[in-house]
Amino acid sequence: MASSTLKAPSSRIASAVRTRIERGGERLWRLEDFRDLPFMAVAQALSRLARAGQIERLSKGTYYRSRQTAFGRSRPNPASIQRLAGRGKPLFPAGIAAANLLGFTTQTSARGELATSASSLPRKLIGPDAVIHTRRPATWKGLSETDAAFLDFLRRAGRTSELSPEATIRRAISLLSETGRYLRLAGIAETEPPRVRALLGALGERLGNHPKAVSKLRESLNPLSRFDFGVFAGLPNARAWQAKERRP
Repeated sequence: MASSTLKAPSSRIASAVRTRIERGGERLWRLEDFRDLPFMAVAQALSRLARAGQIERLSKGTYYRSRQTAFGRSRPNPASIQRLAGRGKPLFPAGIAAANLLGFTTQTSARGELATSASSLPRKLIGPDAVIHTRRPATWKGLSETDAAFLDFLRRAGRTSELSPEATIRRAISLLSETGRYLRLAGIAETEPPRVRALLGALGERLGNHPKAVSKLRESLNPLSRFDFGVFAGLPNARAWQAKERRP
């Protein structure tokens, strides 16, 4: 008697989970979507549905209900997956995606490229082909998507730009001139590589609005170091900011 009493609620919960998923159509499902039901019973129900092929397990506690299309079974929306993978872990565009966001290129990468301050992300959720740059400084957590993309662009010395060097420099200075951006980035520059600090200093000097921040950046650099400025080697003050000599 006790055994059937225990089985009945479990069976009802499994039926409730299955009904919700069937009515929900194509979408992602997480354990949190069933907060009104007992956790362990929901986990078991989802696991059984996955084994039966009715849903697909993407990662621990995350499942996907597909639908049939003319090209086969549907796949989860990449943007939704990335948002899910980055819950509590800010994700920022990197590489070509960052340059595209900033207006330096119209290209889009076939593979997603992301940067995060987290030490790791669930690879199955992000996708096997995505390029993920982890362990960005903790200071990135408070940045906007555009600010983080700009730092990523400087880390690459502007090489993801499809603009001419002169146009790239003009665009970079224009972005830094937007209200508050230069001081925000200069304020966390101590956690960035020396080349990024040198580039921020050289660009800030050309901008001409924040001499104290520029001076602090200069003081942070080892005067014996030389940096590859990439596209920014064309800055008139590049050598003064320890840029390596350009090869002919």
